[in-house]
Order: sequence, then structure tokens, then C-alpha cells
Amino acid sequence: MFALVVDAVRARTAQVLAIFVLTALAAAVAAAGPWYAYASATRAAEAQLSAASAAQRNVSIQTESDIPGDAADALHRFAGLAAGELSRSLDEPVRGIRVRLSVTRADGDANMAVAYRDDFCRHVRLDGPCPSAPLQIAVSSVTAQNLGLETGDKLTLLGRLNTPYEFTVVARYSVRDPADAYWGNPLFQAEVPGLDPLFTPVETFGSGRFPEPTLAYDVQVSPDLVRGDGAQRLGVALARAEARLGLNRLRMITGIGTVLQRIAEDRDTVRRGVLTAGLQTLILTWFAIGIAGRCTGRDRRTDLALLKLRGVSRGDILRLAWGQHLVPLLLGVLAGAPAGLLLAGGLAGTVPSSDLGAALSLVAAAVAAVLLGGLLVLIVGEAMVLRQPVAVLLRRSALGRADWRSTLVDTVLAAVAAAAVYQARSGGPEDGLKTAAPALAALAVALLAARLLVRVADRAVGVALRGGRLRLGLTAVQVSRQRGVDRVFALIVVAVAGLATAAGGLAADRTVRADRSAAELGAARVLTVEAPNRTALLAAVRRADPGGREAMAVVADTTTIPQVLAVDTTRLAAVAEWRPEFGPVGLLPDATAAGSGKQLPMVTGDRLTLRTRYEGTAPVTVELLLQHEGTGLPVQVGFGALRTGEGTVSAPAPGCAAAPGCRLVRWGLTAPGWKGGPGTLPPDTVVTLQSLRQDGPAAEVLDPARLGDIGWWRPAVGGAAVDIATSGAGLRLSADRTERAVPASGTEVWASDTSMPLPVVLAGDAPAEWRLTDPLLNSFGQVPARVAGTVPALPVLGTAGILVDLDATRRVAGESEPPGEFQVWLSGGARPGLVADLTAAGLTVITDDSAAERSVILGRQGPAAVARFGLLAGVAALLLAAATTAVAVAVDRPTLRGQLEALRVQGLPAPAAVATGYTGTAALLLAGLSVGVFAALLAGPLTRIVVPPFTDGWAVLPPPATLTGTVLALSALAAVAVLGVTGWLSVLPLLRSLRAPGSAPPDRRAGAAPKEDGR
Repeated sequence: MFALVVDAVRARTAQVLAIFVLTALAAAVAAAGPWYAYASATRAAEAQLSAASAAQRNVSIQTESDIPGDAADALHRFAGLAAGELSRSLDEPVRGIRVRLSVTRADGDANMAVAYRDDFCRHVRLDGPCPSAPLQIAVSSVTAQNLGLETGDKLTLLGRLNTPYEFTVVARYSVRDPADAYWGNPLFQAEVPGLDPLFTPVETFGSGRFPEPTLAYDVQVSPDLVRGDGAQRLGVALARAEARLGLNRLRMITGIGTVLQRIAEDRDTVRRGVLTAGLQTLILTWFAIGIAGRCTGRDRRTDLALLKLRGVSRGDILRLAWGQHLVPLLLGVLAGAPAGLLLAGGLAGTVPSSDLGAALSLVAAAVAAVLLGGLLVLIVGEAMVLRQPVAVLLRRSALGRADWRSTLVDTVLAAVAAAAVYQARSGGPEDGLKTAAPALAALAVALLAARLLVRVADRAVGVALRGGRLRLGLTAVQVSRQRGVDRVFALIVVAVAGLATAAGGLAADRTVRADRSAAELGAARVLTVEAPNRTALLAAVRRADPGGREAMAVVADTTTIPQVLAVDTTRLAAVAEWRPEFGPVGLLPDATAAGSGKQLPMVTGDRLTLRTRYEGTAPVTVELLLQHEGTGLPVQVGFGALRTGEGTVSAPAPGCAAAPGCRLVRWGLTAPGWKGGPGTLPPDTVVTLQSLRQDGPAAEVLDPARLGDIGWWRPAVGGAAVDIATSGAGLRLSADRTERAVPASGTEVWASDTSMPLPVVLAGDAPAEWRLTDPLLNSFGQVPARVAGTVPALPVLGTAGILVDLDATRRVAGESEPPGEFQVWLSGGARPGLVADLTAAGLTVITDDSAAERSVILGRQGPAAVARFGLLAGVAALLLAAATTAVAVAVDRPTLRGQLEALRVQGLPAPAAVATGYTGTAALLLAGLSVGVFAALLAGPLTRIVVPPFTDGWAVLPPPATLTGTVLALSALAAVAVLGVTGWLSVLPLLRSLRAPGSAPPDRRAGAAPKEDGR
């Protein structure tokens, strides 16, 4: 038996090679699938973890406890208890202590944290020494500016029962990297915008000075803990640790649960997507092997007839066939499986050791399915042929097509496709036949078109020959009579449709990742920078890019409601990556420009002289707040007490002589010693500001006309505002006529060099407060706003927030510094040296992010991994179709050559014979290609194919189309190249024989039968 198998294999080299190629392709995809799924799931988990914020990766153990003695010792004992309940794999432990106090401001008391943090001074930039003694503090630059603190100042905070605590400011700090894991615990972030925690040595918290401070032990989840099935184990371990910690009156606070859930969803997405694509490829492989076995079985029919005539039993015949088919199947598996593993490793990387055993087991199972399934298909085909009588087996003519069995199979497949389409259109979870709906819809179209193709070819034969169109008629004869042409055609259709769908999915995935990355960043490249304030940020960017085409200053505040994105509107159109969903790019710039007028003159001298007229009894002083336009630092000019009647007062304006000078922010009146208390004015206070001059150089800054123009001035918002009036004599300020004391917020008059209310662009629904009152921007001191337009989404903010002009907001904010992250957006064509210019202009670059890098990170997540494997499966399907076509053409080639040679003897011209030799194959391929593209176009709207959503649910922008003209054109070109080359190589021997000079000897008798090729 073994010798017979070897002889059969050697005699059927072409058949063996065909089965070998098909099996190798299928085994490669089958082996690649499990390895790719496990490796991609690990990469997706790492990508999800890297995309998570430091707060989400942080695991914090906290408790409230009095510290009666040594604070360092108490913190050490607490950290040891917390660490003992956690895995040692959790790295970067950081200890801390925090207590909540309150600070008294002009607008009321606000919460403020005083904290200790391990290695604090190594993670910040200090303008002064590191705090080393109890009650010494380092204050952030933003907090220092908002509270008016300088190094050496005393700051009194209130605790419980208004217990005062006096701290000494020894340094100002700025965070080196806000995204660092060190700052992952929100407990050590600002509770009130603009009031960052004050950091102090651990000794400050000793001796029971503060009742029940919060002790924290923080660790970060590392990528090693989520590789393989580590994410599941980590979730279970943290749940158990939380239960144990509760027994010791400790609590766990972490956001890692959300990340672990996304990792699990990514893992399921990858496995489900790879399994679906792999099963489709496996079924196509069995289908292709069945077609190849049916096509190549013509030559084996004679062998079967002879064996039956010699009395060989059916079992022995099947064992011989089994051995004959097993050889190419085994060789194909041995060649394809290693190639698939190498391919999967190159695409997705290595599999973690914890998953290696499971991955290899699934690889073995998938490869075994290819081997056993292919063998079963071939043996079933042999068994069906073996049932036929010897007379039928010896018949050389083709048997009838489309018997009741094939009709039943087609009907069942059409019903399955209809069920899949129904599931896809009805929505719901990604289960059942829904994921395979596009392929099944294409298969249904292919089966219907295959039957139509054969019938059209049958009818076209007679019509063409009766009309004298010989070449068309002979081509139709080939398509009509070629054995298995309908199945080969269906396979081509499904393969082309699958390739187009997979290519469209991958292209759409790349598009949606690029769109999301640009929308989340706002520009092609975004720098997170550190600057003293908004004014310094704006001035530095404008100095580094005077042309305004490459860089734009931005402040993003996602902590307030509504979220605020402040941009330099003069550069928005040139720098930002704008989308139609964000509205017209000129909407906010036009609204801002329409409301902006001439600005007040700048103060460029080093001393100011104010002429006033005072009517009142109690002493009143006048103050003028300036702000340097280059540094943003406030300059307080105190003119001192006013005398009754007209007079002049003078005071220095330090720093304003430096270019570009200082702008006027506001006037303020105070009445020191007045019995009404601080921040109040006597009711008879009337001050008229008549003129303002400067020295060094000498110039008039404000004349009576400007001071007397009401358009330049506005009262403060909130409280009982000071009354303002204008006349030819200047600006008249008087105490509000109320019986109650006027609060401090009502003793100021602001320079109105910005249009009010501020124009904004709103994304999404307006905040609930705006529905009851006029729109106010609370982060800038209750500044009135005007909605210039509403859009579906905005960059950075998503579907909720407002877009506002940065220059306008920093003017209305004055010396205060609202919260927000300082950014510099760079255009795609920004010059390489621009970052260095920004650094030279005074900015410190903290992080450098780009849309391309962010898109790469998203590309490691589950949906993108599935899209890549889908394209791999689509290419494999196309190669399967090409190989099957080659087998069908090669098997039919001898018969076709004999027929054409006979026709040449009867007078068929050589060009017509040559054309007929390749037009039949070309017609089959072109028909399959055209219907495949049509099936892909039809499957899209029929099954409602959409880009798979991101695992985190991000859905700010509408998803792109999965099939575009470009994708279809490129897919068709690829299919034409693969199928065309395969078809050409398959018919090339036939064309050479037909072109040979002696292919049809003139003395051959008409009707003589050509010799058959021996095999």
C-alpha cells in the first residue's frame, strides 16, 4: 500500500503541488491566528495602560490617623502595613501626608491642602531652598500669583474650629512633569482651581499639630502586571487586598479597575476578531481544497475504475486515496505552520510565557483542523466518486451541473447569510453570525452570480455562434463546459469581496485613529510647556514665531464646568488641525475681532503721576494695577492718600520701562482706618481721576478724554460695585449708595480693553446654570459670555466645553491666574528649530506629543489589531482563489488544447485559437473580480459595516466610511495583479503550444482526435 501511495504521488505531481500550496496557505493563517491573538492582546493591554493617566494607574492606600509623636515614624509604620497587603510587583511606592485647611481670600474662604510627599524637591523646580523645618512651605507659582505671595512671606491658614496655622514661604515650585506617576494621586492635586497644595517637611505633621491628617501610600501598576493573563490576576489580587485592608481600617482608592476592564474588552475583541477571520479562512480553504480535488479527480477516475474492475475493495481504495492526499496535506502543514508563526511574530511580537502553552495548544488545534478538515473534504469527494458505476467513471465527458445536492447546499448557505444580515442590521452585541455577516453576504451574492454566469454562458454560445461571433462563442463554450467553473467563480468573488472589505476596514481604522489623535491634541504636534502665566506664554510664542503660521499658544482647562479651551485666535486657522465638526474655523476669530476695539496706551515709563479731585472726609488711597506685557508679572502702583480737592500724586512703576511695557488692569480705592472695616469705603467717597502721566520717558498715558470715555471702564462683577460716571473732567468713582458696607470686590474699576461679553463657541449643551441666568465664565471671575456659535465638538474638549480667545481671557483675568494646562500647538510644517526658539523665549518644554505618535499607540489596541489580521486573512483568501484558479485551468488545459487544435485543422485561424485560449480564463477572472467588488459594495450597506468602536467608548467624531473609491480601486488592482499573473502563467503553456509552427499539421485529417497528454 505504501508503494502504491508513493507511485500515485509521483504520478500526480501537479495535483499534489496544488493541494500542497492550498494547505500551506491555510496552515500559515491557522498557525498565525492564535499566536497573533495572544501577542496582540498583550500589546493592547500595554497600550491601554500607557494611554491611561497616572491617576488611573495609581493604587493608593489611605487612612486618617492622629500623629501624636514622630511623624516620620508613624508614616513608616503605616507604609509597612500597607505594603504588606500589596503585591511586591507594584512599583514606585511614594508615601505622603495631607491635611485640608482653608485660606481667606477677598472672595471668601477656599480649601487648600498642606502636604508632605517623599522626594518632593526632586520632582519640582524650586525658586528657593527646599523646605526643611516645620511649618516651612513651598508654594506653586500659580498659587503664589493668585495669593500675592513672595519668598519670605507668612501665610496663615485655618484648620478645624478656625485654628490658625502660620506658615513661612521659603520657595516657589513648578512641577517638572505633570504626567509623571509621582503626581498620580489626586489627593496631592489642587482641590480648588488655582490653589495648588503647599508642601512642607514631614516634621510639620508631628506632635499632634493637625487632627487626623490623611496618610497615603501610593504605587503604580507596571506593564509587566498586565501582560498575558496578568490583568485578570491583578484584578483578583487587588480585590482580595482591598478586603484585607478593610480589616485594618485602611482603604484602597484606585482607577485601575476601569483600565483592567478595557484590557479585558480589548482581549475579547482581539480573540473574537481573529477567530472570525481565521474560521472564514479555514472554511474557504476547505472549499478550495474541495474544488481542487474535484478538478484534479478527472484523471483519478480512470484509476478508480480500473481498481474496481480488478476487484479491489472500497475500503482499500479509500485508504489508497487517503494516503495519496495525506502526503501533500502533511507537507503543506509542515511548511505553512512555521511560516505562519514567523509572520505572526513579526506582526505582533512575542507571546508572554504565561500564555505560551495555551497559544501553542491553539496553534496545534488550528493546524490540525486544516489537516483533518482538508483530508475529510478530499475523502468525502473520493467516496462520492467511488459510488459511481465503472462505465460512468470511464466516461471522459463532463457530468451534469447543479444537481439537487448543490442546490440544497446553496439554499442552506443563502439562508445562513440572510440570518447573518438580519443579526447585523438588528444591532446588539458582537456575537453569533454578526461578525461574519459581510463574508456570508458576499458568499450569497457569489452563489447566485455563479448560477447566473453558467446560464448566461449557455445562452451566449448559441447566440454568438449564430451571429458569427466566433471568439465570443468559443469563450462562452469554455465558461459553460469547464468543470467546476461555478465554484471557482464563487471562490473568486468571495476572496475579492473579503479583500476589499478587509482593506476598507484597515484603511478606516487608520483614518479614525488619525482623526481621534488630531482631535484629542488639536494640532499635528503639541508641546506641554511651563510658563509663569498666560501673558508670558502668549508673548513667548509670538516672539518665537512672529509670522504666526507655525505655533499657537493654548491653555486647556478640563477641571472647570464648562471646560475651557483658550486659543490665540489670530493663529487658529494656520496651526490647528480643524475639522468640519468643530464648526467654521473663522467663527471665533471673526467674533473676537468684531468685538475688539482700540486698546488703552501702554505704560512704558518708570514713574507715574496721577491728577485727581477728591471729595470726602475720610482718608482714601488710590491704587493702580499694571501688568507687564512681556512677563505677565503684576505691578502694583500705590499713589498713597488723596487730599481733599484737586491735586497730584506720584509713585514708581517698577519694571514697566522694559519693553514692551505694562498695560492698565484696574483702579482700586481703599480707605485705611475706616470704621467700616477692611475692604469698605465711606459713603461720601467721590474720586475723579483726571489724567495719568509717565516719566522716563515723559508722556501722557491717559488724558481727560480717555478717562471720561465710559467705553474704556467697567465695574467689578459681584457685590455692590463702585459707581462710575464719566464726564469731560475724567472718570468719577463714588461709593455705592447702599446702607451696607461695600465689599472689596466693589472698590475696583477695570480697564475694559476687551469686548464684553466675551464671545465663545459652545460644544454640546449649555451648562445647567446658563439656562437660568446669563452665561458666565466662573474660572475667570464670573466674566459674562456670549455664545457666538454652537458646534458638535471641539478639539481637546470633545463634545462638551467652550472655545474662547486666550488674549481676551488673560486680559479680563488681570493678575489672577486661572487653572489650565499651558500648551503650544505646532503646525504640521513647523520648522525643526522652533522648539529651541520657544525654549529661548522663556518656555520650558515638559512633554512633546504628536498626533502620529498617539495614532501608533491607538494602533496597538484591540480594534486595530483585528483590522490588521483581517487584511492578512483577506490576502490569504485571494491567494487561495488564485491557486484554485490555477489548478482548474491547468486541469482543463489538455482538453482545451486538443479541442483548439482540432478546430485549427478545421480552419480556425491561429489568432482566434490563441485568443480563445486565454479569453475563457480572463472572462472568468474578470467576471469574478467585478462581482466581488459589487459584493463588497453591497455587503457594506446591507450589513451596516462600521469601524469597530474604541474600547474606551470614545465617539466624538462620526466614523469614516469603511469602503471608499480609493480602497476599492487599490483592492481591485491587487486582485487583478494576483489573479491576472496566476491566470497568465496557467494558460501560458497552452498559448505556447498553439503558437508553435507545428501545432496543427496541414495533413491532419479533419476530425482526427488529438493525442491525450499522458500523466
